[in-house]
Amino acid sequence: MSLAQTLRETAFINQVTFMKIHLIMGASALGLGACAYEPTPLPSVATQQAVVNATVSSPISYQDPLAGYTYRGPTGPRDWRSVNQEQTEGN
Repeated sequence: MSLAQTLRETAFINQVTFMKIHLIMGASALGLGACAYEPTPLPSVATQQAVVNATVSSPISYQDPLAGYTYRGPTGPRDWRSVNQEQTEGN
């Protein structure tokens, strides 16, 4: 067995050992995290009651989101100089 082959085998064994250590540490972290879980108590739903008084509700009624919309369809191409002149502050 040559020295190069021995070094390759040693490097491979070190990589496998390194990977096993990381796998064991990760599994132990997950296990300890699962053991430390404390559930949060849920609130009592019986104490929460719906609002039935009409004076408490909001006075805002439905508003159409498209109110005031005007259709602006595409127009044909125009000369850019005339468009710029229309949009200047003097006009």
